[in-house]
Amino acid sequence: KDILSRFENLLSEYFKTERPETLGLPTAGWCAAQLHLSANYFGDLIKKETGNTALDYIQSRLIDEAKVRIFDTGKSINEIAYQLGFKYQQHFTRLFKQKTGMTPNGYRNQN
Repeated sequence: KDILSRFENLLSEYFKTERPETLGLPTAGWCAAQLHLSANYFGDLIKKETGNTALDYIQSRLIDEAKVRIFDTGKSINEIAYQLGFKYQQHFTRLFKQKTGMTPNGYRNQN
């Protein structure tokens, strides 16, 4: 559980900084290295604790962060995608739709 809370804090801090714009999306390997764990051990721990893979967990946090940012209508979906670490808006839109069942614009307009 300690690793999970440290992982959660790591992701929260990551998205509060400019890192996504410079480093891109956080990977499970990067997170494991930041927590001083091997990638395989880290992946196994996250799977055991959450029932999801580390990548699924990262993507879930990413979508949660995106949902908050989408309500800032002063920013385009493209700007939000870039701020979250996506090189291409299409990749962000595809992941968002895959995880939520709607496009970022559709989500923004519905809410």
